Amino acid sequence: MGLADKAKNAAQDVAGKAKEAAGKVTGDDDLRNEGKADQGKSSLKKAGENIKDAFKD
Repeated sequence: MGLADKAKNAAQDVAGKAKEAAGKVTGDDDLRNEGKADQGKSSLKKAGENIKDAFKD
C-alpha cells in the first residue's frame, strides 16, 4: 500500500468519525450514518490494499 493511499484512507476514516460524532451531537441520523459509511469505505479500501500487498510479496 502506497503512502498516499494510506493517508487518503486515514483521512476518510477521520472525516467519517467526525461526521458520526457531529451527527450524534446534533441528533442528525443521516449525518451519523454518512459518517459510518465513510468509515466502512475506508476499511474496505484498506483491506483491498492489504490483499494486493500480500500478493506482491
